[in-house]
Amino acid sequence: MHVTIEDAHKAIEAARAKAVELDTQMCIAVVDSGGNLKAFYRMDGAWVGSIDIAHKKAKTSVFFGMTTGQIGQLSQPGGPLYGIEHSNDGLITFPGGIPIVDADGEMSGAIGVSGSTVENDHAVALAGASSIGATELPAHPWRT
Repeated sequence: MHVTIEDAHKAIEAARAKAVELDTQMCIAVVDSGGNLKAFYRMDGAWVGSIDIAHKKAKTSVFFGMTTGQIGQLSQPGGPLYGIEHSNDGLITFPGGIPIVDADGEMSGAIGVSGSTVENDHAVALAGASSIGATELPAHPWRT
């Protein structure tokens, strides 16, 4: 199942509220399970460059079913996914992208956030994703 527009708006509002709490300006993107943009919000004052990064964080997370921070750990030199950021028209391999998992354990989409430190990006994305579902997929044999 894909993330609905209602869910996307709810996730964006929860993420926006967390960004306000952290006193930062963010770009927030929600994609469906195919990586297609479902909803986007750019807070006043958020960097223009963060528009693309937020969208790519969401796509990266949904393409591989894990957080972008996890992909970043696996893509370090000598790691099993080294160089992966050059695939799929460019991926983002630092924190701020989180899968959205529905009640049936299926990935319905992902959220990507950019505009602050990677710690804040992750916290804001987590607030958004958690407002509409789980953030971790059930164990599966092909996942690392």
